[in-house]
Parts: sequence; structure tokens; C-alpha cells
Amino acid sequence: MQLLVGLGNPGARYVDTRHNIGFLAVEEIARRHAFGPWRKGFQGEVSEGRLGGGKILLLKPQTYMNESGRAAGEALRFYKLEPEALTVFYDEIDLAPGKVKVKLGGGAAGHNGVRSLIAHLGAEFQRVRLGIGHPGRKELVHGYVLSDFAKADDAWLDPMLEAVADNAELLLSGGESAEQDRGLFMSRVALAVNPGRGSDSKDQETDRN
Repeated sequence: MQLLVGLGNPGARYVDTRHNIGFLAVEEIARRHAFGPWRKGFQGEVSEGRLGGGKILLLKPQTYMNESGRAAGEALRFYKLEPEALTVFYDEIDLAPGKVKVKLGGGAAGHNGVRSLIAHLGAEFQRVRLGIGHPGRKELVHGYVLSDFAKADDAWLDPMLEAVADNAELLLSGGESAEQDRGLFMSRVALAVNPGRGSDSKDQETDRN
């Protein structure tokens, strides 16, 4: 069994905000792979299903972003899973809109949800960083991530979420093939967002560790 967690904030006022793109990602996985209905569990909302022949639990913590580790930790302990069984989807301002990067381990790089996960679980979990772009100045970041996506964002947001969901099985492999499958996942998402450009896209980014 593996746990896929989308980060975001609960409540109607945050539904369409950039900070909730992690929620949108796991919701799209549930929809496209016919997972079960969302229900309350582990201080969040959960949905169960199968990907790649294995059992998957999707989790949207309802603890607010900066306490996400409490919900994920409860789920991992209940199922006696190690952090290596966890994949987390979250917004990344230092990646261009629609750009996706996957990595195992690392620091929080200023993301409060990831900081909470590290505090509760350690750093060795897989991260799927979903680019939302940067507003240009540091003092604008807080308002930017808590603002709704613009209508124009649909052009990259919808194909990105669909590609993430369609290729989510590639995130579940372990062992020697894991790194190769992460690369294939990123390439397929890039191709969906920028047809004809794919992984050769020259999007500007700052890769934080």
C-alpha cells in the first residue's frame, strides 16, 4: 500500500487557490482512476483505490497547511508504513506554471506544509512539486498563493493535472527503476502541458533543495 497526499487548506474560501493545487492533483487522480468516495479519516479526507495493481490511499489533510504532517503521520502509523511509501503533491512558486519536478528527500525550502511533514516524518518521502510561478517580488508571495487561479491558467493547469493523474502509476515504482520512472513521469507531463516541446522546454526556474 502507498499513501498519496495532496497539500492544501480546508474550507470553501481556499478551494480554487494556487496553494491548493495539491488537493486538485489527488482529486484528479481519484476521478480518473475511479477511486472510492471521499470520506473523513486521519484528520483529513481520504479516498481508496488501486493503481498499478497496488492499493492506494489518497489523503487531503484538513489540518491547514502548516499542520499537514499530523494527518499524514497518523495515516502512515495506522497502516504501519514507512515514509518511503509516501508521495506528496504541492505547489511550487519557483517552478514556472505547469512545470513539474519529482524528487526524493530534501529540505522544506520555505514551504510550510513540507516543513510540517519533515518535522513529523523525516525528509525521506517523495515530493511532486507542481509549478505555479512566482509573482515577482517576495512580499507578494503570500497573497499570490492564497489567491484563486486566473481563468487564463486553465490553459496549463487542466492538462497538467490530467497528465499527473494519467501517469501517477510511474510514481509508485521502487528500487532501481524509480529514478527512471520519475524522469518519464516528468517528461510526459511536460509534453502534455507544452505539446511539441516536452522535456526540452526552457522554462525559467530556480531549483530549491
